[in-house]
Amino acid sequence: MCTVATWKDNGVAIVTARNMDWHESMHAKLWYLPAGEDRMGLEGEPNSLNWTSKYSSLVVACYDAAPADGMNEKGLSMHMLWLAESTYPANDHSTNSMSISYWGQFYLDSFATVKEAVDYTKANPFNVLSANIPGTDQKVTTHLEINDATGDSAVFEYVDGKINIHHSSEYCVMTNSPTFDKQLENIKQYDGFGGTKLLPGSTEADDRFVRTEYYLKRLQKPKDLRGALAGVISVLRSAAQPYSTPDPKRPNISPTLWRTAMDHNNLAYYFELSDSPFLVWTSFQNLSQFNTPMMCDVENEKDLHGDISEKFKASELFKFAPAV
Repeated sequence: MCTVATWKDNGVAIVTARNMDWHESMHAKLWYLPAGEDRMGLEGEPNSLNWTSKYSSLVVACYDAAPADGMNEKGLSMHMLWLAESTYPANDHSTNSMSISYWGQFYLDSFATVKEAVDYTKANPFNVLSANIPGTDQKVTTHLEINDATGDSAVFEYVDGKINIHHSSEYCVMTNSPTFDKQLENIKQYDGFGGTKLLPGSTEADDRFVRTEYYLKRLQKPKDLRGALAGVISVLRSAAQPYSTPDPKRPNISPTLWRTAMDHNNLAYYFELSDSPFLVWTSFQNLSQFNTPMMCDVENEKDLHGDISEKFKASELFKFAPAV
């Protein structure tokens, strides 16, 4: 499930793109969430981590239950990707906790930079508790990447109930299994990264990790912002999965349903359905006047094209999936 790449050294803007791979429709909707919204990460529990959003954000919500991708008004982005090895702590009813459905949104709501987010997480430990995919008894097992307008990045993973944080401006790519530390070791075997192996070609997550890093480092310098976005999107298209028969037991190699791209410096957010010929976009400049949640049903309105800011409508916010 999914690939993320950030192009940081193109000389124009820091841009990120992401593929969403999954075995069924996730009923994706694009939301604008204003600052000043109250969140309760673990409803009904005394140890709930509660906060008020400091920054507005643009997110793609899946299953009307959780944001899986997004960026805030300061250029901080978040991307949730499947990681089968994830194991989250049990609710001890004392440590501050939140449902995993809030995890990415918490960082968008609260921080302007990766460093702020990492420093807070280290100084104020909290637990992330899993939730079910709506309508199923399958638990969500994801890791989380954040990037910012300075080019900094961090990956958060829960393994054996404990959080591991990988923080460096050198990190540009994330896929799925194995865990991030093992991905960093695996890539050293390949030509161009210290080893001698040829570029791998399978659809497995570790091979996608290597290929995405390889192509990202070989992009031509763009002349303008359009070229920067085209470059990073082209790399993600090379890592996309075709519309083959999906296997629910192997979500890591499911079809690519949609793609996002974001400009961290100019604060624009792009969206592309795999079964639509049109790339659409919006920006904080066009939506910042709104003080209520606004939604555009990008998955069902397949003929949308260009700037879709005027297509956003005031809407009741989706319900974040509860922890289980």
